[in-house]
Amino acid sequence: MPDPAPLKFAVIGIDHPHIYEQVARLLELGCECVGWYADGEPFPLEGFRQQFPQLERINDHRRLLEDPAVALIVTAAVPDMRAGIAVAAMAHGKDVMTDKPGCTTLGQLEEVRRTQDATGRIWSVCFSERFAVRAVIRAAELIIQGAIGRVVNLVGLGPHRLNKHLRPAWFFDRARYGGILCDLASHQIDQFLYLTGSADVSIVGSAVANYANPDCPGLEDFGEVWLRGERATGYARVDWYTPDGLSTWGDGRLTILGTEGFIEVRKYVDVAGREGGDHLFLATQKETRYINCADAFLPYYSSLIRDVRERTETAMAQSHCFKVMELALTAQAQATRLH
Repeated sequence: MPDPAPLKFAVIGIDHPHIYEQVARLLELGCECVGWYADGEPFPLEGFRQQFPQLERINDHRRLLEDPAVALIVTAAVPDMRAGIAVAAMAHGKDVMTDKPGCTTLGQLEEVRRTQDATGRIWSVCFSERFAVRAVIRAAELIIQGAIGRVVNLVGLGPHRLNKHLRPAWFFDRARYGGILCDLASHQIDQFLYLTGSADVSIVGSAVANYANPDCPGLEDFGEVWLRGERATGYARVDWYTPDGLSTWGDGRLTILGTEGFIEVRKYVDVAGREGGDHLFLATQKETRYINCADAFLPYYSSLIRDVRERTETAMAQSHCFKVMELALTAQAQATRLH
């Protein structure tokens, strides 16, 4: 059989640098970008133009929504705009891949859910701390193989570097970015559901604070969440405190406790000195060993392309995507303010 024609996508909103990865991976896999739209002059604009000089900027996003050749809309707009873009795209018969968080309020989530149910389109939130991290993929493989027995607890840490001087105004507006748990902790909640195999999950408690940035009252620079599922419990901590002395933007970690052992993932840096990222440490009843995960395959983007073509859910179950954002938004809404 001849190869299928390239899947065509369009970009609406490039306000977060995650758009670089989103677009680059689709292009690498043979997709065709018919154009991109950005409102004004967002911070990532210069970098986007430098990385993708061949792509055309469109002056009206409606042209992209109304183009019958476009199958997928990709967005990394300001977080409070992403749900509206997704709803409009699905109403025009397009599937959607959005940067996290996919929405910033429970009301937005309900509108997205109604539209997705009515149209049957795909709404996929790109949880890059799983989809773009090879060590997390390898950890999932080891869990499936039974390497640590039954998973009963997961601790996820998501520290980030603030880079305050580089951030746009919306970054410091709680209503626009959705809060630190809605934003950053959605990654850890996604990983908890996925790696523990839990579906019926509740928020036991949550808290947020602004300890270090009193000059930015709209910023939450610390957050934590306690989770309980039918199979396991978990804790997530996120913050904007990564020191400038660290070689990367954040020492993201996972500790996965099983009945027969544990896995620790150092996603982006090994502070003990190993170069690069994607480090995994495995301790079982038989051994303790280090695993470099640089060769693990990242399936998300190729699976999403297949899902768009074949109307399947191999990249991520739609129910999972909705559940992650529901839990993140619930944790945010219920959070105790510590400072």
